[in-house]
Amino acid sequence: MNDCPALNGRMDAGDLTALDAAPRPVTGPRIARLARQFEETPDAAAKDALAEAFWAEAARTGTPLVEELDDDPGHRAVTFLWRGHRATRRVLLMARGITDRDRLAGSLLHRLPDTDIWYLGHRLRADHRGSYRMVADISSGPAPADPVLLQRRLLALRAHAGADPLNPARIPARWRDAQDSVFALPKAPPQPWTGRRAAIARSTVERHAVAAGALGAERDVWVYLPPDAVPYRPAREPGERDGRRLPLLVLCDGDMWFDRLGLKDTLDALIADGVLPPLAVLAPDAVGTATRRLELGGRESYVSFLADEVVPWASARWPLTARADRTVVAGQGLGGMTALYAVLTRPERFGAVLAQSPSLWWRPGLVPGAAAPDAVGTPWPATLAAGLRDGLPAGGTGARGAVVHFDVGLHEGVLAEHTEALGAVLRARGHRVTRNLHNGGHDHACWRGFLADALVELMGTGLDVDAADFQGGTGPARCPAERSAALPKSPARR
Repeated sequence: MNDCPALNGRMDAGDLTALDAAPRPVTGPRIARLARQFEETPDAAAKDALAEAFWAEAARTGTPLVEELDDDPGHRAVTFLWRGHRATRRVLLMARGITDRDRLAGSLLHRLPDTDIWYLGHRLRADHRGSYRMVADISSGPAPADPVLLQRRLLALRAHAGADPLNPARIPARWRDAQDSVFALPKAPPQPWTGRRAAIARSTVERHAVAAGALGAERDVWVYLPPDAVPYRPAREPGERDGRRLPLLVLCDGDMWFDRLGLKDTLDALIADGVLPPLAVLAPDAVGTATRRLELGGRESYVSFLADEVVPWASARWPLTARADRTVVAGQGLGGMTALYAVLTRPERFGAVLAQSPSLWWRPGLVPGAAAPDAVGTPWPATLAAGLRDGLPAGGTGARGAVVHFDVGLHEGVLAEHTEALGAVLRARGHRVTRNLHNGGHDHACWRGFLADALVELMGTGLDVDAADFQGGTGPARCPAERSAALPKSPARR
């Protein structure tokens, strides 16, 4: 599992990276200093003044507290804070990539004695990015002594978690009318294209109800059309080339990406900066948790809906490419699994896939909503790919397989190992595979930045993103081996 051979040593490089990024408990310098000050200050009024000054400082700087460690320049002490009151019994941190859902007691904040200051510190690698929620338990009575009962209490408490009041950086929560808080340490890959940019051309986003015979019900589909999209002409004029038609992205979970995350603004900025050509996006709604679990994954019905119903419906209305090598299918989690299945089984329609944190635990026959095993052996898509006749689109000699790109967080259990195993099978079948291992979890806070980066790689104009300082940031850092193995330029980039 060695994505950067320069890291070779006695330990496998992937394992070394994961261990280096693993969260570890720590008491940050600021909290340690404050604790000493409280111990040295017997007067209650003076302690109150110290606490008030601390909270005023936290309000100015924002939370969590991020501090350098003298003996460890590659990591930071990250301290999550909560201001309690008399009724506060416990405070729980729910942080993607940090909190162990099976041991929630390990994410309970500590209280500085006789104060309203609750804190929990972690030593994190300086390129960490993630989202989190917090919640205070104000129930009466002591916490259950039995670890099993305490876990149940905290699981129930988790449903009431919300954003950190002292952190202005937010991201919409999935399926809830709420927000999560976001933090990014100093060396986290920048996300220069997130957020609304002023004084650039604006795209059009429409939401259409589309008949879905393969699913047995209508589905709403978000349609992104770039600024000044070419008017559709059903009859091809003499001399017209495919270049007049728009490259196409088919993206799962349109309700999250367009209704909540503002993908429209990201795409507008990418096009305005010249790193992404004008393109169209078709993004069906996921509807809800239950429907999503029933439909997404490696299911022929949903891929038929995308390939045989959504794309033809849109192509009859807008000038969309019919070429697979200019069509990308993408998704996250179960959507990533759907995208992988689509590119493997419909190579004539989809020529590239962006699978972010794909749910490789999924397999036919798994009960929807069932707990996924942590270790699943060989990922089912590897078995699928190995069983296909040739894994390549029709077209005779010289045909090349799909471009497959994975985004995987180091805090996603065995997913890094499973994507490596799947990648080896896909390469053997003639597909071109790349992978981005990042210091994060199963998290839209990470996916939204890497989605933009991957689209530049898969569909971009060829502009050197690292050199484009005017964009307000750079692309994700890569080791030399990764740079030399970069994706071939798509036809849109040649």
